[in-house]
Amino acid sequence: MGTTQITAAPGDPFIEITRTFNAPRDLLYRAHTDRELLVQWLGPRQYRMSVERMEVRDGGRWQYTHHDMNGNAYGFHGVFHGTPSLDGITQTFEFDGAPGHVSLDTLTLEEQDGRTVVRVKSVHQSVEARDAMIQSGMAEGVNDGYDRLDELVGRLVAVN
Repeated sequence: MGTTQITAAPGDPFIEITRTFNAPRDLLYRAHTDRELLVQWLGPRQYRMSVERMEVRDGGRWQYTHHDMNGNAYGFHGVFHGTPSLDGITQTFEFDGAPGHVSLDTLTLEEQDGRTVVRVKSVHQSVEARDAMIQSGMAEGVNDGYDRLDELVGRLVAVN
């Protein structure tokens, strides 16, 4: 299983996330844009996820919710900017519990010898907003989600 690197340099409103997966980039692109695959990996393992909207196109909206065992729901939404493709996905990201705190996230997929480096750069409105995202438990959710993504693409690669 790979290791997720999360970088948040002091004084910069950016978060950078990098992880290498043992799968081709077209499969990782599908895992980020196909609602049936997305619900199998995105977010903490202990939550169930539902996708209410997934319009993978320029100007298309996305919306999903994580549900915990106690019936609590945590919603997220955003808009795709530019045409999502194997070369990258740019989208806004907003947690329903913190309205107005919007980040702009860019995902790139770089294939090298059958492995793919996934890079996410998240730009926040301020260093304080970025720090609040980190303090919310983001790293645990990203790490758990990427571990689940690693498991998912491993199963899908083995089937093909």
